[in-house]
Amino acid sequence: MAHTPHELGAVFSKDSAILHSLKMNNPHFVKLADKYHEVNREVHRIDAEVEAASDDRMEELKKERLGLLDQITAIVNEARSAA
Repeated sequence: MAHTPHELGAVFSKDSAILHSLKMNNPHFVKLADKYHEVNREVHRIDAEVEAASDDRMEELKKERLGLLDQITAIVNEARSAA
């Protein structure tokens, strides 16, 4: 499979040190990041037509991904301001 868009490393490309620190020290962040990764990969597989899904399912996944990204962004912003 080709490059997966919307990976956290790409979304927060200037915050790699913060992402690493959060992965090492924040279990809640790890849980959110793992779930984000899982949902993002599923969206990508559907976009790439490797997996089939209804439009409703795709919309549901994209909303879930966005909600997770909002939570992750809040954690990264908090860590950024504390640094």
